[in-house]
Amino acid sequence: MFRDGRLFIGKGEKEVYIEPKMANRHGLIAGATGTGKTITLKVMAESFSDMGVPVFLADIKGDLGGCVKKGAENENITKRLDSMGISRDEFTFTGYPVRFWDVFGEGGHPVRTTISEMGSTLLSRLLGLTDVQSGVMDIVFRVADDKGWLLIDYKDLRAMVSYVAEHSKELLNDYGNVTKQSVGAIQRSLLRLEDEGAEAFFGEPNIDISDWIQTNEKGQGYINILHCVKLYHSPLLYSTFMLWLLSELFETLPEVGDPEKPKLVFFFDEAHLLFKGAPTALVDKIEQVVKLIRSKGVGVYFITQSPSDVPDTVLTQLSNRVQHALRAYTPSEQRAVRAAAQTFRPNPAFSTETAITELATGQALVSFLDAKGVPGIVEKAMILPPQSAMGPIDDERRKAEIEADDLYGKYEEEVDNESAYEIINAEREALLKEEIAAAKEQQKKAANEAREKEKKASAGGRKKKTATEKIADKAMNTIGREIGKSISRGLLGSLKKFM
Repeated sequence: MFRDGRLFIGKGEKEVYIEPKMANRHGLIAGATGTGKTITLKVMAESFSDMGVPVFLADIKGDLGGCVKKGAENENITKRLDSMGISRDEFTFTGYPVRFWDVFGEGGHPVRTTISEMGSTLLSRLLGLTDVQSGVMDIVFRVADDKGWLLIDYKDLRAMVSYVAEHSKELLNDYGNVTKQSVGAIQRSLLRLEDEGAEAFFGEPNIDISDWIQTNEKGQGYINILHCVKLYHSPLLYSTFMLWLLSELFETLPEVGDPEKPKLVFFFDEAHLLFKGAPTALVDKIEQVVKLIRSKGVGVYFITQSPSDVPDTVLTQLSNRVQHALRAYTPSEQRAVRAAAQTFRPNPAFSTETAITELATGQALVSFLDAKGVPGIVEKAMILPPQSAMGPIDDERRKAEIEADDLYGKYEEEVDNESAYEIINAEREALLKEEIAAAKEQQKKAANEAREKEKKASAGGRKKKTATEKIADKAMNTIGREIGKSISRGLLGSLKKFM
């Protein structure tokens, strides 16, 4: 809810707000399952939209589509609004401008990028390649670039890796050594990514980032919802997409310093998927992007169960915190609660550590940066209800919204332009034709040479019989012998007759 030039998020002893100028200092929404994280995410997304800031959020469970529909009052919402002293004149139910996206093109507009846009370095990090293997991947990209061969889709990359392996001896002097072991490791890693559905992500038309940074005719920012129900089951591809997205924004958007409000805000649900089992190089890249993307006017908010799911190097960049209830039944959970409590600026009115385990659903410990960038004292607050509908929308409504969108048709049809795969295949076909033609020419030459030898042999007086002639002579000799035998038998028969 956008009120008095600030984002009104909740109320406890006092109202809690996010300052627009501090919203791009990133944030964290944490809490156990069922404690209200999704409600908080929706309230923040709606507030940013009302402020004219586009939002991009990952919908893991498929229940955020309701943002497009007007909400309805019920008993729980009535109690919450009354307890917070918010009048119905001020709080109105409404739907928001929503655009649906989906890497697989099933629950929204397809989202694609090209292999070239992903780049060798980022791709190597995501695949967990060693330094030597990453060097081979660099050669693959460099050879393609030098030859002017576009790396667009997944089959381009596969074809290019095979090409470099086949021509390793020719490339050695100019590019360095390419070992079979490194190529094999890259191909196995690519197969793993392919098994998760990467073919759908790489291709054209590739996404135009500016399509996510738009407002409607009322000045509201679009809420871009990435349908992740299927993508969530492909952790490597999910991480690939999210990291590419941050990197693309960082490289594309201009420096804006400290704007009065963000240009775009991202919410990454199930943030642990970005970090679980990730190589150090990948975590370092995420930390770097999160740290520097603030100057591009982009805010990043991670949603996860516990702050411990996020590496400390990244956690230190998240200044706006909403902590829902955590459970502390085991020693490890107790340590997690203690660690979460220590990240807040203490409030003398209550124990932060104790409060975390006692929060009701929809209630949270909140600390946002003030107008000067100083973390606020932690407050125990009830989060506002969302103004849009709770829960998912049916497939018919989703389809109708997608087809009614101005962007419909821009990304729906995949285009397969000529690129490395087609060029390499054409080159192989041309080489095969040349080899076949050369073989035929060799056969023809050999036949001509044989005929010439026969001619020379026949012109030399005593002719050396050819194999055909030898066979003919042998046949004639056999026939002659048989005729001779018949004549002899006939003569003997006649003599016997007269004797």
